[in-house]
Amino acid sequence: MSLLTPSLLPIMGIKMPVSFSTVCRQGAIAALFGLFSPVLLAVNYTLEHPAVQPFIDEMQAEHGFAPAYVQTLLADAERKDSILTAISTPAERVRPWHEYRAIFITQQRIERGLAFWDEHAEALARAEQEYGVEAEIIVSIIGVETFYGGNKGGHRVIDALTTLGFDYPPRADFFRRQLKSFLVLTREQQMDPLTLTGSYAGAMGFPQFIPSSYQAFAVDFDSDGKVDIWNNPVDAIGSVANYFREHKWQAGAGVAVPAAVSGERFTEGLTLEQGLEARRAVAELRALGWQPAAQLEDTLEVMAYEFDAGDQMQYWLGLDNLYVITRYNRSVMYAMVVHQLADLIREEREKHAQ
Repeated sequence: MSLLTPSLLPIMGIKMPVSFSTVCRQGAIAALFGLFSPVLLAVNYTLEHPAVQPFIDEMQAEHGFAPAYVQTLLADAERKDSILTAISTPAERVRPWHEYRAIFITQQRIERGLAFWDEHAEALARAEQEYGVEAEIIVSIIGVETFYGGNKGGHRVIDALTTLGFDYPPRADFFRRQLKSFLVLTREQQMDPLTLTGSYAGAMGFPQFIPSSYQAFAVDFDSDGKVDIWNNPVDAIGSVANYFREHKWQAGAGVAVPAAVSGERFTEGLTLEQGLEARRAVAELRALGWQPAAQLEDTLEVMAYEFDAGDQMQYWLGLDNLYVITRYNRSVMYAMVVHQLADLIREEREKHAQ
């Protein structure tokens, strides 16, 4: 993680002469635009992009950033068509359940999860005690997101957020807000925004927090005076636990229950197409042909899902904690993978302890 560089000084109110390298870079950019503007207008985010000047004005008005500083950052950012392709075809949308599950539920990921748990047992136990989130859930989240820190993403965050904030209309407003949060947090943490890397969607560090989540939920869990989710797994563990607590995780309450179905009306109980907030009472689902594999109160409201397991369909009833996992990633398949990986890691750890 880079500390404060001279390019960051203008936002702190420290005036400096423009360096020769900056002048050369900006002059080169201007010259290239004069020669190759049809190509580079779609590659770099200069003032000629219609959304850039309003964004600069907002950063000055809302957060006190020097316009020249923001302009320089955005001119350095590059549009990445690979990012636009990736966000349009996420695995949880284009793969059936059995293929998606196979990406994450592997023996290697389970074994690495056990090793991560052993290495950070003290921090995980403390997080479970302080935040009320089971250690296996924390381990599973980090395992699914970055293979326990082994794959934190190779895109510059500035490139990802500008590409999506200025050239991805379906969610441009959201990603421009994330870009604002990113610039604010790098100022607060004295980090160079041009060097930090993450996912194609601008998610960062071991837990892949988007910038607003970093601001809201990241914690200094080892009390070293820094909040570092890029390089410090202890901070990442505490931050994931804090995220889940703030989204109302219920310790020991379970996540999902398998179910059997019968009759011709069971499909009326499916809730996925109605949105992640949809609920049906267990008694109502029973009347439609659903039979939970565990005892559930008739009045309990649950989410009913059907998954393509390849050779058959599987049916699950999601409890409140499954919904909490979808607050991390708005995908039921993602939530089920986290739940199942967590269970497998915990079971293996219990076997090894015997």
